[in-house]
Amino acid sequence: MARTSPQPAPPVGQLPRVDDVLPAAALPNGEVELTGIYLGPNGFGLPSVSVDNQPAHVLMCRPTRLVFRVPPTASAGLIEVRTPAGVANPAALRVARQLNDGLHPVTSPAVSRSGMVYATISGPRGKQTPVSVVRVSPDGRATPFVTGILNATGLAFNPDGDLFVTSRAEGNVYRIDAAGESTVYVEGMGVATGAAFDVEGNLFVGDRSGTIFKINRERQIFVHATLEPSVAAYHLAVNAAGTLFVTAPSLSSNDAIWAIESNGDTRAWYRGLGRPQGLAISREGDVYLAACLHGRHGLVRVTPNAEASLVVSASNLIGVAFSPLGSTILATNEAVYDVDLGVEGLNLF
Repeated sequence: MARTSPQPAPPVGQLPRVDDVLPAAALPNGEVELTGIYLGPNGFGLPSVSVDNQPAHVLMCRPTRLVFRVPPTASAGLIEVRTPAGVANPAALRVARQLNDGLHPVTSPAVSRSGMVYATISGPRGKQTPVSVVRVSPDGRATPFVTGILNATGLAFNPDGDLFVTSRAEGNVYRIDAAGESTVYVEGMGVATGAAFDVEGNLFVGDRSGTIFKINRERQIFVHATLEPSVAAYHLAVNAAGTLFVTAPSLSSNDAIWAIESNGDTRAWYRGLGRPQGLAISREGDVYLAACLHGRHGLVRVTPNAEASLVVSASNLIGVAFSPLGSTILATNEAVYDVDLGVEGLNLF
């Protein structure tokens, strides 16, 4: 009879330990990195990882690092790392909650003063969708709100609380009343993508072919600045000082966030991002945007001191907005989510 070699005993005194979770928040299917000790692998194979008791797929592990994919059905809860030596200390992860799907946002959603989320069903260029803009309540209930806008794209509220929508196919900007009825506000905006208002009620619209337009309260149109054309869209946000921040994703992995001052002076405010898209500004002046940073995708925070970090791991993220109810609203190309990051958005009006 052939002899079988005895199996080695599990390691003694080498319990796995998690020191940090990077980033500390994620969308379902986002990739999260753990740092610590004794995280594997060992002679018994890979460690097992679960989030909220849902098994997670381990993508890479070393004794001091482990990367896993958040289970698609996980909710906010504890990460459990288990090896033959035992179970690691519990570590918390915030998992974004899906509010609604079946959408097609192409830039950031907009959030009203009451916390209602507005997102587009934009559709392929030149194709009309049955519903242009959907309104989603904080508990996730969605109702059609606007119809008849071809390729609805950028969304922004003005100081009076009116919603404005750009059409990248028509080059128009529409004002939306409380009943969801649309009227043309301005025309001739080219491939009209991003939209943002400043505190004085000036509307900025990005024509992705190379122009940032400024429309004052009297609907007078000015060329505010020019940029290189974007392969996708311009995304806009304004800070408390009136500086307009713009992203214009290209095929480069070294794209910039552009800062345009009130006199039109333009500079690369931060560079080093892959495909930067929708952005929003916090009360502290940090810029949050959907982008790729050092090969990792999700929500990136850039401080006024040009320090960048990934704060939410996510694939296919295209936009962000802050809710007055305290949560952060995230949009992928088919759904909207909310997550509590402890960040307060900038309130210009």
